[in-house]
Amino acid sequence: MTDTTADVNVELLPTDWREQVLQLAEERDAVILAHNYQVPEIQDIAHHTGDSLGLSRLAAEVEESTIVFCGVHFMAESAKILSYDKTVLIPDAQAGCSLAETITADQLRAWKAEHPGAVVVSYVNTTAAVKAETDICCTSSNAVDVVNSIPAHKPVLFCPDQFLGAHVQRLTGRENMHIWMGECHVHAGINGADLKERVEAEPDAELFVHPECGCATSALYLVGAGVVPEARTKILSTGGMIDAARDTTASTVLVATETGMLHQLQKAAPLVNFEPVNRAAVCKYMKMITPAKLLRSLREGRDEVTVDRDIADRARQSVERMIAIGTPSATVD
Repeated sequence: MTDTTADVNVELLPTDWREQVLQLAEERDAVILAHNYQVPEIQDIAHHTGDSLGLSRLAAEVEESTIVFCGVHFMAESAKILSYDKTVLIPDAQAGCSLAETITADQLRAWKAEHPGAVVVSYVNTTAAVKAETDICCTSSNAVDVVNSIPAHKPVLFCPDQFLGAHVQRLTGRENMHIWMGECHVHAGINGADLKERVEAEPDAELFVHPECGCATSALYLVGAGVVPEARTKILSTGGMIDAARDTTASTVLVATETGMLHQLQKAAPLVNFEPVNRAAVCKYMKMITPAKLLRSLREGRDEVTVDRDIADRARQSVERMIAIGTPSATVD
């Protein structure tokens, strides 16, 4: 398990911080949403914890007037896009995303100009400005369904994650799909060599691999080579990992994603031993939100997330189309 206290000044955190957070949330009419990669204390205090797709759906439906989003900035932006009239707070406005930074709205416009008539599919890990230039968003749990919803004759521009794009292209067999060469620095760092070493050390373990990982292709290669059985190798979103954890009969599961995921997996299946493929796969941005910052955000109403109305209106269309794509496929989620 990762160190969850590195960014917390414990002297500034009262012993009853949990009670204060919940009381302030009630007084502010706020709901706390947390991503699966947040530190355990944040995951446990949140009203709802989940993956990007699940949290997007919640953000569009919550009744509270304030959303406190414990995640990275693009996620809080998405909440604002979907619930524009609500106040959206993020406990640390500096919590960015290396993947979202790999493409700008200007770059996407230029790419679209090179491929007139193409349908733009943007991973939800993008800025509001990029979403505004997008036809339909996706998450790792519904990317295949999103691409399959596009008429076969239409070229697809998929951005910004090259590993998720390659995974989608493998499963859809879509030849007219162009993929932006972006990556999440954490997931890209979980490589094939790490995976092979861990699989050899735990030959009976199941394998959960996030499709953003640099080792996703290696996982499929290991299946093809017979190193690990296909039935024990699952390419999954974080939400899909939790579902698979509840169903697994394995005693050990190797997990290739950001290490914050281990907390939810262990809660879902307490008797299973979940081990990271790479213990160094820690997103510093996800870990920037701490109990002290959450408490401060609720006390002071900071930091508020704003999105230009025109950008939000255009971005909302692409996100709502994503949410409308039905239930994610179990084999991809």
